[in-house]
Amino acid sequence: MKVLVMYDYPPSPGGLATQGDLLYKGLLEMGIDAHAVHFESAQEKEWYYRWFKPDIAVGVGYWGYTPNLVLHPQRFGIQPVPWLVADGYIANYQEVLNALPLILVTSNWVKEMYVRDGISGDKIVVLPVGCDTDSFIPYSKDDPRILAVRKALGISPDKLMILTVGGDAASKGAQEVMQALAIINKQAPKWKYVCKVWPQPRTKLQNLADLQMATDLGIDKNVIYATNTISRAFMPYLIGACDIYAAPSRLEGFGMPQVEAGACGKPVISVKAMGMLDTLIHGETALLAEVARKIVVNEVILGTESGFEDHHKVVFSIPRTVDYRANVQDIAKYLLELMNDAHMRERMGKAGRERVVANFDYRVVAKRFVQIISDKLGIN
Repeated sequence: MKVLVMYDYPPSPGGLATQGDLLYKGLLEMGIDAHAVHFESAQEKEWYYRWFKPDIAVGVGYWGYTPNLVLHPQRFGIQPVPWLVADGYIANYQEVLNALPLILVTSNWVKEMYVRDGISGDKIVVLPVGCDTDSFIPYSKDDPRILAVRKALGISPDKLMILTVGGDAASKGAQEVMQALAIINKQAPKWKYVCKVWPQPRTKLQNLADLQMATDLGIDKNVIYATNTISRAFMPYLIGACDIYAAPSRLEGFGMPQVEAGACGKPVISVKAMGMLDTLIHGETALLAEVARKIVVNEVILGTESGFEDHHKVVFSIPRTVDYRANVQDIAKYLLELMNDAHMRERMGKAGRERVVANFDYRVVAKRFVQIISDKLGIN
């Protein structure tokens, strides 16, 4: 089997890049003849098509990347296998995607979204995102690297650290977490809430809005927004420094940071919806808040990024759910339970680690990928 893996390569710290890179790494470790290429690099992809002659070109992204992940390899007679996430609504390329023999998606919820929006479910197979469980491991609180992270953040040993990581924090449920912390602030042990966000123009206004909410709630002295550029190599230590990982995400097709937190032996608070239904087990590896509200839209405006002309309006015959909000009271209850019970945090963290190693280790995912390609496409 010869595989060309198309993703954001060389990998940036983002989720899609990590998803592709760990599959590539797993395939190489299995002895599969594989190469990696940037999904937008038409010239380099064509170069691989001509001399490497891959059996398949697997591409990581969402439906809007269809021209790069599907149409481009097809032009050169190469079989594309897209491995897709969802962003709330699949607006275009249904005909192209339905003509494929196989589509991979990251969770059962993502599959439901594609089927809901017109993609045939009989060709969609769920393949979870891999996790590097050699790097994301439990660390002792006394490990100098963990102590250094907490010191850099200004968090003393007597305080519990709650962490959320994302491109921005609000999409990962940080506003709901802050509202919950305000509810339990007087009852809870000493705490600090760290939101690690990526420094990019689109998040500046959102970060300011989040910090204003913290001020309005009266908890701003306990909320830390970390906006430095960091590498993937630092992430295990950042997660290792926290006591609770909290991310009741508003839209999540898999939940890579939640899985990485589990691999680090951390209890997770999230929402009982979307990709987290595949990755987390309520009461065992995580505590999942109920959905309080679904954000529903009747129409969307799309453009060239989705294969349409600018300002193209799509009106839905049936309104679409595009966002979720977790129940703040549930989050508050679960936070207080975990903050007051070190044994519970340890037990759930241990169970989380075991689940990730067994189900989401990148080598496990690579083996599943190879088996799926063999079973569905007859390529060995």
